[in-house]
Amino acid sequence: MAEQTHVLFVEDDDVIREATQLALERDGFAVTAMPDGLSGLEAFRADRPDIALLDVMVPGLDGVSLCRRIRDESTVPVIMLSARADSIDVVLGLEAGADDYVTKPFDGAVLVARIRAVLRRFGHAGGGRAGADSAEADGGVLTFGDLEVDTEGMEVLRAGRPVALTPTEMRLLLEFSSAPGTVLSRDKLLERVWDYGWGGDTRVVDVHVQRLRTKIGQDRIETVRGFGYKLKA
Repeated sequence: MAEQTHVLFVEDDDVIREATQLALERDGFAVTAMPDGLSGLEAFRADRPDIALLDVMVPGLDGVSLCRRIRDESTVPVIMLSARADSIDVVLGLEAGADDYVTKPFDGAVLVARIRAVLRRFGHAGGGRAGADSAEADGGVLTFGDLEVDTEGMEVLRAGRPVALTPTEMRLLLEFSSAPGTVLSRDKLLERVWDYGWGGDTRVVDVHVQRLRTKIGQDRIETVRGFGYKLKA
């Protein structure tokens, strides 16, 4: 029997926590459910789950702060849960290192689909298409100025120094480096990196691009207003 995927679920609403836990368990997930951020952090450190679902508004240690603490220690995928689609909390969660978010109230099937999409991405971190024509390639290493992208070893160097990327950031960089100089729309990046076969919130793309820029250089990824982004060769 295949090993179950372990989900850490942090939610302070008893009804939502219990109902969601049951729904996830029916779909074959092992779930550790916690009512607040501090107990969620303890459970994360003790159990090392495969994915974390964090409600933004939980007591003790809020979801955004918990996400930051998790990201300081691990690249495990994180999905934030927010009651308001337009809330600044969504952007704060993504900036803290979350890979995706789901707004409440949510359908159980939709949540499961989003979890599985994130897990597919993390299980295939090398899913980008390497081999760009205008980049200098050497054994799977693409070079863009002082930036080196090892598409086989999944490593990035900037000016000879390692750059720590989350799996989502790595997939995003692989998409850009597979076609330097080519404009990639936000919708295309949502489809290729986030596995969305339908329109999603492009804020996810914008925040991850900004996070990637801080690590590989602000001028390395260019914004093409009205169209999307491109990697400067």
